[in-house]
Amino acid sequence: MEFIIRKTTADDFCFADEIVKEMEESAKIRGTGIAKRSPEYIKEKMEKGDAVIAITHNGIWAGFCYIETWTNGDYASNSGLIVSPRYRNIGLASRIKESVFNVTREKYPNAKLFGITTGLAVMKINSRLGYHPVPFSELTQDDQFWDGCQSCVNYSILQSKGRKNCLCTGMLFVPPKDKTKKDLNYYLNNF
Repeated sequence: MEFIIRKTTADDFCFADEIVKEMEESAKIRGTGIAKRSPEYIKEKMEKGDAVIAITHNGIWAGFCYIETWTNGDYASNSGLIVSPRYRNIGLASRIKESVFNVTREKYPNAKLFGITTGLAVMKINSRLGYHPVPFSELTQDDQFWDGCQSCVNYSILQSKGRKNCLCTGMLFVPPKDKTKKDLNYYLNNF
């Protein structure tokens, strides 16, 4: 099946409620934590072009992921990766993640990209993009990022460990110092 995968605009606001609902439902089904986001928050990301959406050729929402920046732009994360259940297991998550990775590298070329996840599929995708597992001390220490974990079912574990670890795995991508090699193939072949 073919999808249109692109940066978001305000025209995508009509999908915000469905995206938020699916994020919550998916986390419940998996029994894992997720930082809850409001439709207004998702709309803000859409309007700024700090998100990627996948839609079918007849305008049905299929997947989504957004960008966050932390520590004055020193760090960025690709968060909230979600694929509609009817389009799962066909490689769409990988395509969305690659697209949002490229948008993030374009908009924030010097930022270290990081993520925390409990999902094996996301860990595999991140590894293909050049991320490596790291201790939480290598990630942003921005309180606002960690406050976003408060709605996660595992937040008490994170707090009891002093934000040093949790059930999530921290992953980090450090941009190469040679700024002339920006294409995705470079990252995939050299990390």
